[in-house]
Amino acid sequence: MLKFIFWSLLAVNAALFAYGRGYLGHFSGNEREPQRMLNQLNADKLSVIPADQANRAAQAAAAALTEQKAAPVQACVEVASFVLADARRFEARLEPLKLGDRQSRLNLPGTEISSYIVYIPPQGSKEAADKKVAELRGMGVSNYFIMSDSSPLRWGISLGVFKTENAAQNQLAMLTRQGVRTARVAPRMSGSKLLGFQFRDVDGELKAKLEKIRADFPGAEMRSCR
Repeated sequence: MLKFIFWSLLAVNAALFAYGRGYLGHFSGNEREPQRMLNQLNADKLSVIPADQANRAAQAAAAALTEQKAAPVQACVEVASFVLADARRFEARLEPLKLGDRQSRLNLPGTEISSYIVYIPPQGSKEAADKKVAELRGMGVSNYFIMSDSSPLRWGISLGVFKTENAAQNQLAMLTRQGVRTARVAPRMSGSKLLGFQFRDVDGELKAKLEKIRADFPGAEMRSCR
């Protein structure tokens, strides 16, 4: 009896060992491990890589897939133009979107000419502007003003502001006869009362929502901005 039990246990262990090695195949098929290895393509080129390297590769693949599926982002979208009352209504409609610092309101530049200025372009610094003024005085020019504000003409020299372009051109001609060669005439624009809104990091979904709101303001248009 003991011999029977011993040989039975030995046979069972031998069968389990053979199954674990794949010599007996699996329940789902009749292939054995050696046969499966022969059927694999380029089995001799397979290699085992460390777990952390495998994880990094998997994360990189997942990130690439996510990037491919992500909606394209447009750097900046502007919606304009609004009078003050409409700007306030438009702003109220934006509140549920909770855009935070991705949303900003701006005053639009004026589009009407209010006057004309005769000027010498910016000199780059106060010292350079003072030097230029000294040259003008030497030519007999007494009507001048150094522009020191934060406008694009900062450290330029104003030689007069006129209501009409004809009057400005007459002043320029007189200065030319006095020897002033670098003076110019340019229109000055009136301040605008129109407002606009800019939105940053706009994807397709947000752009559609903005367009839906904008449609209720027929005078406004949506455009790309920097």
